[in-house]
Amino acid sequence: MNINLIYAAKSLRKRFTEVERLLWWHLRARQIEGFKFRRQEPIGRYIVDFVCFESKVIIEVDGGQHSIETEKDKKRDEWLKSEGFKVFRFWNNEVLTNTEGVLEVIRTNCLSHPPLNPLPSREGIEDI
Repeated sequence: MNINLIYAAKSLRKRFTEVERLLWWHLRARQIEGFKFRRQEPIGRYIVDFVCFESKVIIEVDGGQHSIETEKDKKRDEWLKSEGFKVFRFWNNEVLTNTEGVLEVIRTNCLSHPPLNPLPSREGIEDI
């Protein structure tokens, strides 16, 4: 992994926006159905706002700059999806005015993904 990307992610963790702070307050400490989220996490050559590796869900919180970076975001999202992630983008005002709705979209999509390491089936095993 690129060492500069790691330092950039650490820097972003120290100075995230008020909207990201609000969303993090709800995502941290396994508050959504026990799913663990990380913030400002490097994946490939990108840094994502929030990721749950267990359910392969990425959450991006977009401000005004993203309205002009649509092609760049599209390429980024396509690559992340090719790696098996589901990418969800929410505008800042959506997180602020509809926090519960945003959290429900995240919760539903985390639950809809099968676990990455399911427990082995006990079918066919005789009781000892």
